[in-house]
Amino acid sequence: MSAIGQDLVVLLPRLRRFAFMLCRSSPLADDLVQITCEKALASADQWSPGTRLDAWLFRIMRNAWIDHVRHHRNDAMTDDVRNHEQDLLDHESGERQIISKLTLTEVQRAIEDLPSDQREVLLLVCVEDLAYREAAEVLGVPIGTVMSRLSRARRRIAEVTQAA
Repeated sequence: MSAIGQDLVVLLPRLRRFAFMLCRSSPLADDLVQITCEKALASADQWSPGTRLDAWLFRIMRNAWIDHVRHHRNDAMTDDVRNHEQDLLDHESGERQIISKLTLTEVQRAIEDLPSDQREVLLLVCVEDLAYREAAEVLGVPIGTVMSRLSRARRRIAEVTQAA
């Protein structure tokens, strides 16, 4: 396996998480990860060593997702994320588990309700830990746009979760 292939394997969980947040469907997320890996391996010579491989892969994935949406505009591509809550809460019990589940549901709903451009920025910066510059490169927008979208996303999540 090539060096990029080995690094790609390490990044699979992060790619899967980003794919799921883009499409909100487990089977579609798996397909999106596979497409991303295939495209990355086929064009490995286009990646510049010394730059962040994860940011390059996220950009490939986002472009693949945009292509998919353009071709399947009328498909219903949602999955009930609440089916995955228990995985996150298995180690808690009793009242704490109930409070955590309610909080998780509120935050999850607030994130799902964000416009896709804000949701993408939130995931790249807050979950995948990309710098603003790197997120801007992945999304093909100026850094100021990343900062603005992230600010609006955070503010909206805070408003929704405090009101609930």
